[in-house]
Amino acid sequence: MKRTISIKLNGAARSADIDPSDILLDVLREKLGVKSPKIGCERGDCGVCTVIFNGRTVRSCLVLAAEADGGEIVTIEGLGAKGPTPLQQSFIKNNAFQCGFCAPGMVLAATELLEKNPKPDEHEIKEAISGNLCRCTGYEPIVKAIREVADSSPLSHRERAGVRAKSGKGKRR
Repeated sequence: MKRTISIKLNGAARSADIDPSDILLDVLREKLGVKSPKIGCERGDCGVCTVIFNGRTVRSCLVLAAEADGGEIVTIEGLGAKGPTPLQQSFIKNNAFQCGFCAPGMVLAATELLEKNPKPDEHEIKEAISGNLCRCTGYEPIVKAIREVADSSPLSHRERAGVRAKSGKGKRR
C-alpha cells in the first residue's frame, strides 16, 4: 500500500509516494532526482550511497524510505549549494577526487566528523572515512584534504566544548 512521505531535502520541502519496502537510496535517485548517492554494494559496505540524515551520515541503501518521513536529508548537492565548501575546495586542491565515485560519501563523512570534532587527529580522520571505499587515491590525498581543513579550524573539539587543557599554570591549592 503506497503512502506519501515528506522530507526536507537539501533545504527544500519534498514529498514522494512510496511503497513500504522502498529504500531511501531508490527514492532519492528515482523519485526525487538526486543522483549523488550512488548504487554500489547495496549492503552498506562501500559508502557510495552516504547521505546526512538528521545530522548523521547514513548509508541510504540500508534505510527504509518510510523511516525518513519528517526528517532532513542533505546530499552533496545540498552541501555545496552556495558554492564549494572549504572541505570541497581542499579535496579539489589535493586531488582527492579522481574518478569521483566515492567523493560524495567521503565529503559527507568528513563533514560530519569536522562538525563534531574540528581538530581530529589522523586516526580519527581515518576512522571517520573508513566506511567509504576508494579505489583510486590510496586515501592519502583524502586524509590530507581533511587534515588541511582541520588545521585551519580555530578551535579544537575540546576547546569548543569548553574543556580546558591541563597546564601547570593556575593550579588550585
